[in-house]
Amino acid sequence: MIIGITGDTHGSKKALRQVLSTAPPVDCWLHTGDYSQDAEFLAYESKLPVYKVAGNTDPVQGRANLDEVLLLDNTKIWLTHGHHYMRDYRIEELAWWGRKLEVDIVVFGHTHIPLIKWFGDILLLNPGSPVQPRDEQGPSFMVASIHQDKKPEIKIIPIISK
Repeated sequence: MIIGITGDTHGSKKALRQVLSTAPPVDCWLHTGDYSQDAEFLAYESKLPVYKVAGNTDPVQGRANLDEVLLLDNTKIWLTHGHHYMRDYRIEELAWWGRKLEVDIVVFGHTHIPLIKWFGDILLLNPGSPVQPRDEQGPSFMVASIHQDKKPEIKIIPIISK
């Protein structure tokens, strides 16, 4: 299964169009919040299932759940924006929660910085932001290839402005 991962899109349809025009074929999308309503646009444009969560800047009306636990291709994924679970951007706290939830992968946003990091047997993934990056890598999203009984293959994909 190939999963597209984005978030921290902050209402930018232009950024979502750039993500879609840059992305390889995927089976579904995950949206990490900050602006979870963008997931509807992503679903409409891609014609694919989109799983979403709310972030700290999401308006109350039309807001998604704060967390989702998904089972995709026998891989248990906790999708969260992350702002409720890490103090001072300490991502190791997300790994702790991931163990409590007995997941394989934690997908989160909030930092706007792409990340692929193992904490023991828990994989933390952050796609960065396609519209407001906070690091020198620039705008980005992520693609994860997960297959039962294999280690996930993850790619951070930069977005080049056109």
